[in-house]
Amino acid sequence: MLLEGRNAIVYGASGAVGSAVAKAYAREGARVFLAARNRDKLEALAAEIVGAGGRAEAAAVDATDHEAVDAHLAAIVAGAGPIKIMFNAVGVDDTQGQKLVDTPREKFLAPIVTGMKTWFSTGTANARHMAANGGGVIVGISANAAREAYDIMGGFGVSQAAIEHFIRHLAVENGPAGVRCVCVRSPGSPDAPGVREAFMLHAREEGISLEEMERRAGERTPLRRLTPLAQIADVAVLLSSDLAASMTATVANATGGAQVD
Repeated sequence: MLLEGRNAIVYGASGAVGSAVAKAYAREGARVFLAARNRDKLEALAAEIVGAGGRAEAAAVDATDHEAVDAHLAAIVAGAGPIKIMFNAVGVDDTQGQKLVDTPREKFLAPIVTGMKTWFSTGTANARHMAANGGGVIVGISANAAREAYDIMGGFGVSQAAIEHFIRHLAVENGPAGVRCVCVRSPGSPDAPGVREAFMLHAREEGISLEEMERRAGERTPLRRLTPLAQIADVAVLLSSDLAASMTATVANATGGAQVD
């Protein structure tokens, strides 16, 4: 098991990406602490993980609340010891479907502000803790729109670029203390509900069906398919493990070649 004996926090664990990563972490031996605002979904996920032989505990945490993040981290450490892995899968509450010139300013700014609030609170708290406790790994997720411009994305692409660059800064500052900070860039997994909603918006804009939209998106990649959630979670496991001990301040391209480095 790649993560045996390590404590991991997954913020946004009630969502599609967060729950997939949490299950993958538990499968690889980590003790997983699930954090999100929706306690019912967290409890169900914790029960699923425990039922499969893993270890998981759930707590309702608003990742935009700086003090709540600090208090939650302190409570975990007091009862379970140091955190070695952090994954932030908190959604940025973006609204797509309008061109920038037609988008109200607050709607454009909302995902950028939300993304930076959650990342500043979770990233700095865990980096500070890991630096004082022998190091660790901080992992995030971003989308193709972090690097490539698309139509009717609102503030989503800007929020993704901001997340990636925040992680780079965090990596440079905390690397000397043994803290690695990395990101997984996903093309948008078709089995994630939020991605399907975004695809539907763009399909309507182009006047095609959702199925056609997904087919075209897959055909634009060298592998001729989009990356499912389970494979995104596997990349997160790899980055969180000692196999990636030399990787920091970087983005792992899990887009199936949709973006060529």
